[in-house]
Amino acid sequence: MTDRGTALSRRSFVLASAGAALALGTAAPAHASRGRSPFGRYGSPAARLDERTLYVHAGGAGDFTTVQAAVTAATGTGHTLVVAPGVYRETVAVSTARKDMTWIGASGDARDVTVVYDNAAGTPKPGGGTYGTTGSATTLVQGDGFTARDITFANDWLRADHPEISGTQAVALKVQGDRSAFVRCRFLGHQDTLYADSTALGTFARQYFRDCYAEGDVDFVFGRATAVFERCRFHTLTRTDLASAPFGFVFAPSTAGANPRGYLVTRSRITSGAPDAHYKLARPWVPSSDTTARPMLTVRETRLGAGIDAEAPYTTMSSGFPWQDQRFAEYRNTGPGARITVPENRPQLTAEEAAAHTRAAYLGDWAPWKGC
Repeated sequence: MTDRGTALSRRSFVLASAGAALALGTAAPAHASRGRSPFGRYGSPAARLDERTLYVHAGGAGDFTTVQAAVTAATGTGHTLVVAPGVYRETVAVSTARKDMTWIGASGDARDVTVVYDNAAGTPKPGGGTYGTTGSATTLVQGDGFTARDITFANDWLRADHPEISGTQAVALKVQGDRSAFVRCRFLGHQDTLYADSTALGTFARQYFRDCYAEGDVDFVFGRATAVFERCRFHTLTRTDLASAPFGFVFAPSTAGANPRGYLVTRSRITSGAPDAHYKLARPWVPSSDTTARPMLTVRETRLGAGIDAEAPYTTMSSGFPWQDQRFAEYRNTGPGARITVPENRPQLTAEEAAAHTRAAYLGDWAPWKGC
């Protein structure tokens, strides 16, 4: 298949996942004809759950037709946005002032509700300059206490469409708030899909991902947050623009050196659409803005598919910051990508050490799994 063919099929997947009718940005009219609310069991503008619940429907059956309009209207704390099935092609930003906000995909299936846009780091901005990695994000969440359930966050920018652009990072979601939880959500993109970060170097934002799906190719889960990924699936994409391995890297943490907790992946799985051993599990990101970073990743009790290079699952991103000097470790992983053939390349925790790498240890007094 040509690069162009791969690109078309990739974009079609993002849109088709919400249904052909919804790809036009409209809600399926069948709901109204059958007398059923597009908001399912979550009420409607005529039967509002409470005064802080707002309804989003692309076809006009809600309070707002775009997610950003609803976010803008939700001043203060504690608002819930119920989002009807549809593809919402827009960028969305949740500011630090909007705390304890919840987004709910009304159907209960993340494939039905997609927030998507197509900016990349190198995309020209109106008025000059480019967006940069952070500016490329389809959705930016900075408010503490944010929760999303049953929603797809996507960036469908494609390299094949823009050979003139070298800044190919294209973020689907950048989340920086503390106590941010995502349950049964999807994160679709290629490079830098899911940016799990914090608002400042000295801020150790805690984030929790449960039963989620993330896909991409280069560093597609990255950032400096303290993030727990439980029962999630990470899928590496094939590439036709490269002739040899590695095609990319699943994780690229940039944990601050002072932060005792980075990324924890537990009871999850990594699958691949690429040839065997064509992906690295991780590489450490030490940004130029924080050369004291000590990236931290623990992967435990997780199935690593054949797409992961078992002999050398880690690699160095920047000279002077070898992966061996960072905080990478594994514990009781399974699958062909977890085979220990070169022990020095697979740092393993002891049972005693593993006891300090649990969701409770990472998230402290915040226990979001109790509400899942």
